[in-house]
Amino acid sequence: MVRVTGPYDLEAVRSEWIGRKTDVVPGRYPVEYDSIRRHCHMVEDTNPLFLDPEYGRQSSHGAVIAPPVMTRYFAGAGVWPPSTDNQVSLLLSIPTRGERNINLNTEWEYLLPAKVGDHLASQTEVTDIYEKSIKLDPRSVWVVTETRITNQDGELVAVGTNTLCTHRTPEQVEAEEGERPL
Repeated sequence: MVRVTGPYDLEAVRSEWIGRKTDVVPGRYPVEYDSIRRHCHMVEDTNPLFLDPEYGRQSSHGAVIAPPVMTRYFAGAGVWPPSTDNQVSLLLSIPTRGERNINLNTEWEYLLPAKVGDHLASQTEVTDIYEKSIKLDPRSVWVVTETRITNQDGELVAVGTNTLCTHRTPEQVEAEEGERPL
């Protein structure tokens, strides 16, 4: 987040930033069986939809599917080689009063299964920016984003909503507001 010193115009920030989207970013790797298998073995998940290719073929999905928690993994850039995540750069560009961040809530809704062989992509949009008091900062700024994950056919696979709170240090609040937070 970009810390703004001096007057902060919440409505100007809202009008400039709400609706702003990242580029559509393709996942680096397709949904692949071996990654699913290793994940399932690690967490002791024995669901045959995730582990048994024959069972997957005979299911209504027609293939092995990824556990829903792996959808974001396959829609992402992976850990190596390093990439520039434009979702992070979008969030870091939003002007706020403080630079301390607390990720408060992440919710995911899974709409379609990610099948072995699918190629996923993601795009993030800023959906809300508002002010809400917290104990540390009576004028903290909250940012809500929505990430949409699609498959190679453009079908919506998952939607994630994230809420982030940015706040000032107690010393910054005191210097800017003239009072010490509780």
